[in-house]
Amino acid sequence: MSFDLKTLEFFVRVATLGAIGRAGEEFGMSPTNASQRLKSLEAELGVKLLNRTTRAVSLTPDGEVLLENAKRILNDLEDMRTMLTRTAQSVSGQLRVTASASFARAHIVPFVPEFLYLYPKVTLDLNLTDTVVDIVEQGYDMAFRIGALPPSSLLVKKIDDNPQWLVASTDYLDQAGAPQTPEGLTHHACLTLGKQQIWRLLSADGVQHDVQVSGPLNVNFGDAMGEWVLAGMGIAQAALWHAGPDLKAGRLERVLPDFEVIPHSCIWAVRPPGRLMPARVHAFMSFMQAKIIATNKARYGALL
Repeated sequence: MSFDLKTLEFFVRVATLGAIGRAGEEFGMSPTNASQRLKSLEAELGVKLLNRTTRAVSLTPDGEVLLENAKRILNDLEDMRTMLTRTAQSVSGQLRVTASASFARAHIVPFVPEFLYLYPKVTLDLNLTDTVVDIVEQGYDMAFRIGALPPSSLLVKKIDDNPQWLVASTDYLDQAGAPQTPEGLTHHACLTLGKQQIWRLLSADGVQHDVQVSGPLNVNFGDAMGEWVLAGMGIAQAALWHAGPDLKAGRLERVLPDFEVIPHSCIWAVRPPGRLMPARVHAFMSFMQAKIIATNKARYGALL
């Protein structure tokens, strides 16, 4: 039977590298055996998985479906194995994690003492930066990422949803008025984060509005954006943990509340490719996921 776990792992590696021969070398296969393994898998499934050229291979639509499900199956098996064999005493070693500074201040930092109390044999190296770090090159065990993820070979787990809203201070809206349509944003001071010069909004009837925005301020640090919005400098696109407290307190108001900010944003945990997940990584990921979900529900549940 060709459809076994080793073949699934091999197929995922071929898809990641885009080369059958290189993947075969990693699995101790000759070029002939590697190619035959994939042909047998295609024959067993009755579909073509790969487009082959003399230089590289690419996935067919059926190959994309298999890749997505193969990653999920392998990750689920790994999680099950780790969960069954893990105890507090077996979780040990240095754990290197990176995350957005503004996100981590609300969702990671407050819970680190409890985690280390539960797992005293773990030492945590936490790098907080709003710059996206290459976790493979810099040797991190995992990272928390926000928003849409670009294609990569990293292993990904969704932690929670991360609603994005357009917000402004009551003072700003009293002076400038509230836009009634997405296109009305072009007449307002819009505070942009990083390269977000185009805001995309989706109406209730499914119409997408792409609006080129501009304003007096641009920054790459979400906390600074939050302070400027509160100071009445303009309209901003804000994450749940930035806008939530001030929305609940009435210091901020939602702008164009009937429109959804897209793309839909999520909180993700990502880690380097490779099926084996150390117990300390699994423990930290599971612990923080529970804390993040509980924190968002307790703090912002009425807003969601």
